[in-house]
Amino acid sequence: MKRAVKKRLMHERRHRRIRGRISGSAERPRLVVTRSHKQIYVQVIDDVAGRTLCSASTLAMASANTLGDAKGGNLAGACAVGSEIAKRAIDAGIKTVSFDRGGYRYHGRVKALADAAREAGLEF
Repeated sequence: MKRAVKKRLMHERRHRRIRGRISGSAERPRLVVTRSHKQIYVQVIDDVAGRTLCSASTLAMASANTLGDAKGGNLAGACAVGSEIAKRAIDAGIKTVSFDRGGYRYHGRVKALADAAREAGLEF
């Protein structure tokens, strides 16, 4: 099996295993992180209703010129997205969330996003 295929397969297995344990509800929705090489995306999802309550990404923030000097592939961009999703979630009346790291290691951009969201007022 090629290395890239095996990495993707293992990532999908980790994500499925996490999703088996974590589920979002109206009282405590799920904060989902998805990252690529150049961007980072985050959504707050109510799995019972099947709705995305709010979302933020470096792509949307860059097009709105609110990202500044930060980019999607670095820690500064992840921190900006974390504080933005916390602000949007609090405006929507959401205070506590379940953190779904999406099969990624809790390290680097994922950790920076989570720490920024906590500092901005979200409780995990």
